[in-house]
Amino acid sequence: MAPAFDIEPLDATFGAVVTGVKLAALDDATWRDLHDAWLQYALLIFPGQHLSREEQITFAKRFGKLEFELAPLSNVRSDGTLIAETDNSDVIKVLKGNMGWHCDSTYMPIQAKGAVFSARVVPASGGETGWADMRAAYDALDDDLRAKVERLAAYHSLRYSQSKLGHQPKPGSDYSGYGFHDGPVPLRPLVKVHPETGRKSLVIGRHAHNIPGMEAGESERFLQELVDFACRPPRIYRHSWTAGDAVIWDNRCLLHQATPWDMSQARVMWHSRIAGDPVTESALR
Repeated sequence: MAPAFDIEPLDATFGAVVTGVKLAALDDATWRDLHDAWLQYALLIFPGQHLSREEQITFAKRFGKLEFELAPLSNVRSDGTLIAETDNSDVIKVLKGNMGWHCDSTYMPIQAKGAVFSARVVPASGGETGWADMRAAYDALDDDLRAKVERLAAYHSLRYSQSKLGHQPKPGSDYSGYGFHDGPVPLRPLVKVHPETGRKSLVIGRHAHNIPGMEAGESERFLQELVDFACRPPRIYRHSWTAGDAVIWDNRCLLHQATPWDMSQARVMWHSRIAGDPVTESALR
């Protein structure tokens, strides 16, 4: 039976635009079809949804428990004033850090399963979000490189990735501090098997560093070469936002990144992060 919505695949190895559905009023059968499409395409884009806070949280919870319900990714304070780019703010530094390719919560003991993201206020230009297909990237490796990455792991740390930008978070700053924990640094294999589809993908991005058995400089070069190879057409898509758009992506097989915009203009995005399954998304012991 055909799903009760229209789906148009992107011009990439992944992703689709979904229309003809109202996320705030999903019945169970439609949600099951959406979930199947999500597993197939890894990124679903829903134009013109204009979800309320409660509607976004409810939709995200259909996919599992939430790591956090709703967090703003924004250069606007809660009182409506802009955070100046020159303020030396931890919030701005994290926003700029997110412009590097990454996977959510690989720096936590349990990696995120996915995320729902929606646009509230968008700048006149810039501020797109990019995604990259790590399933297709793994498939495109030559045999020797594929055999090599299968044997390797890397540590993941938000402190590491932000320090590359010269950022050391300040206690009591305007940033929540999420991710800057002092616990053990997670070690994750460079190749992940998706727990629901069985497809293999690369686990790389800006948080990954210090491959055991490699000198630090060699590890850094090797990981950057993997990102440079993986994040190129036809394995990437960048979305130009319109206020009201919503997306959901599978964090178990995609990288993503923000892109620059004129920070004298407001950009307000809402992020709901779906918690990973401790059985399949935990770091190595």
